[in-house]
Amino acid sequence: MRDYEKEFRQRVEFIRTLCREAHADGIVFGNSGGKDSALVGILCKAACENTVGVIMPCASKRNYGEDADDARALAAFCGIETRTVELTAVRESMLGALSGAAELNSAALTNIAPRLRMTTLYAVAAAENRLVAGTGNRSEIYMGYFTKWGDGASDFDPIADLTATEVFEFLEYLGAPRRIIEKAPSAGLYEGQTDEQDMGVSYAAIDEYITRGTGRAEDIAIIERYHAGSEHKRRSVPTFG
Repeated sequence: MRDYEKEFRQRVEFIRTLCREAHADGIVFGNSGGKDSALVGILCKAACENTVGVIMPCASKRNYGEDADDARALAAFCGIETRTVELTAVRESMLGALSGAAELNSAALTNIAPRLRMTTLYAVAAAENRLVAGTGNRSEIYMGYFTKWGDGASDFDPIADLTATEVFEFLEYLGAPRRIIEKAPSAGLYEGQTDEQDMGVSYAAIDEYITRGTGRAEDIAIIERYHAGSEHKRRSVPTFG
């Protein structure tokens, strides 16, 4: 049986060591109200008292409602300082500025919010000597289901080795708020959006494939297509020489 208590201590020590070596005064992370950010928030708060979670609603009504409520529930659960930065107007201003430069497709439009959020986190980090904690799990990273230089950017990621299933199990062990554990995974990019609908495959199927190499042929085809098409996101920037 998995020793979550030991694993919790090891991950907390990992974060403490990073902060100490970086001479950082604290940590900042995007508190989205989702499972991944919840686990990261719990780990970071246990490792560093000076941990701040930033709620960053951007265009989607869900960001202002369910997601913000769940983010505050997580903050209350483990005593995390919470700040809110409204990004809807910033996004609209950027769209206006870009209107004469290019006709934006859906990929360009949906990637703006994650990049604005990461800009926000790094601004807070630079102003207060904090490290930015990433919230990507192994399943998302394998599928490339993240925005390059957006939610894929961070100073460290304490859950990058955990599948979506393992994140769920870890939160169950830690007794995280039920509303977060039971909600459907979603980037909250638009109304009604869920990760699994976007990808066309469940996290259970993804996790089965990347941990055991098995699954339905149709699921494997989708997973392998996503993985191959997103390889550039997992590589270092190519340089000459």
